[in-house]
Amino acid sequence: MNDSQSLELAIHEDVALVPHDSAWAEAFLLEQQRLLRFAPGQFVDIQHFGSTAIPGIPAKPIIDILAGVASMEVADALTTPLLQFGYTTSVEFNATLVGRRWFMRHAFGRRTHHLHVVVFGSAEWRRRLKFRDALRSSAELAHEYAALKVRLAAMHTADREAYTNAKAEFVLSVAGDA
Repeated sequence: MNDSQSLELAIHEDVALVPHDSAWAEAFLLEQQRLLRFAPGQFVDIQHFGSTAIPGIPAKPIIDILAGVASMEVADALTTPLLQFGYTTSVEFNATLVGRRWFMRHAFGRRTHHLHVVVFGSAEWRRRLKFRDALRSSAELAHEYAALKVRLAAMHTADREAYTNAKAEFVLSVAGDA
């Protein structure tokens, strides 16, 4: 399979949850170090977030990475270098985002990493980490979110956007305006 075929499959990959894998923490650390070597001094902080960062809950096996930068100008300046570094993105999707840029890595037709570049300390930064930390600190809340994810993945198997949007109310109820 060539890179173009892999990307096409990854873009249209179904929503499929798998049990938590302790190897996800190491996969994050490897990518964090790779990013820090790639752009020394550009990232203020890099955090693992999303369901792969929450022990015990099922997730799409995609490492979500939150990379904090000093400004959106820095985020935009990193776009071309990140594309040359093995990430891809959707210009159209990024044009709809306020306060963040989104990138993806893939291999063998599957997404492996989602990189969200945001301003360090911004409301977007705080909201994502507040949600992660709330689920890490409350087994009951993590269980409730896991059950919701399983139900929504079954309902929206072929529609990632609908799956993500359907989780938004729960995420907002936990993270609020951070």
